[in-house]
Amino acid sequence: MRKKMRLVSGGPTISSEARERKVPDTRDEDILDAYSRAVTGAVEKVAPSVVKIDVKQRVPSRANRRGAADELQGSGSGFIFTPDGFILTNSHVVHHATEIGVTLSDGRGYPGYMVGDDPDTDLAVIRIDAPNLVAAALGDSSPLRAGQLVIALGNPYGFYSTVTAGVISALGRSLRSQSGRLIDDVIQTDAALNPGSSGGPLVTSSGDVIGVNTAVILPAQGICFAIAINTAKFVVAGLIREGRIRRSYIGVAGQTVPLHRRIVRFYRLSFESGVLIESVDVASPAQKAGLLKGDIIVGFDDKPIGAIDDLHRVLTQEKVNTRVPVALLRGTERLTLEIIPAERPS
Repeated sequence: MRKKMRLVSGGPTISSEARERKVPDTRDEDILDAYSRAVTGAVEKVAPSVVKIDVKQRVPSRANRRGAADELQGSGSGFIFTPDGFILTNSHVVHHATEIGVTLSDGRGYPGYMVGDDPDTDLAVIRIDAPNLVAAALGDSSPLRAGQLVIALGNPYGFYSTVTAGVISALGRSLRSQSGRLIDDVIQTDAALNPGSSGGPLVTSSGDVIGVNTAVILPAQGICFAIAINTAKFVVAGLIREGRIRRSYIGVAGQTVPLHRRIVRFYRLSFESGVLIESVDVASPAQKAGLLKGDIIVGFDDKPIGAIDDLHRVLTQEKVNTRVPVALLRGTERLTLEIIPAERPS
């Protein structure tokens, strides 16, 4: 007698009675509650560090009177990043300021003093002398991903402690600063920013600062930008040390791009990314050395280059007029050229 075999599913079965019972689905509510807790937790952690900055600036008079100047008033945001009163903000908020006033989240007001200003990255450091300050934690912008939740804090139009939330829309953007230099590796977000938000922190759900809010595209909606905090860390160190950033110059604009794993393994590269050259300035050291648009820089002065931040760090004053090797990928071929960086004009 032949036995019939029955296939049985490995998972649990659901009875008809269980299917008929209507069990409330709370998953959407749980997700919204988790989102709300993430935002409120980050705000509670960072908000005490956010400040309002009021400035007075003297600019050439519009009346065309020789030597005359007009006094303008403006405001922006910033955040305390050390317990002894160092504040990070945008250069365009405090550039050429004749008077700086800082208002803390608890309403206390103090005069601010300029420490250093770098219009090329639209970053500046000021300082106040005040007790009991809460410093924001600086995070790491390198592992960020598009779609990640971010929260922006600031004082748009003078409205204190305004909070907006959104996601990272894109990474590796380039943004032209007021000095005319391209700021590379900029974070694009749809977290709403408005005039007065400039200089405020862009933070993760854990409350770590990963960007400095800097610009919006006024005709558009949901297109806002922040300077990556890894760029800001490098700039801040120089501003505190010397009051300005001295740089050598090779004359390229680029962005961080991933590399194919086969190329990384074949050439035994230290990073799985490099700096794609998007343009080469005319008569620049890069053009004289033979660098081309589309090349990917993977090394400079025998140091591996995996991102724009790495290239910024090695383009120091010490490299001016010094012949150094630059390693790059041109298609699938690896080349090493020699370049002589120049000192970039102010």
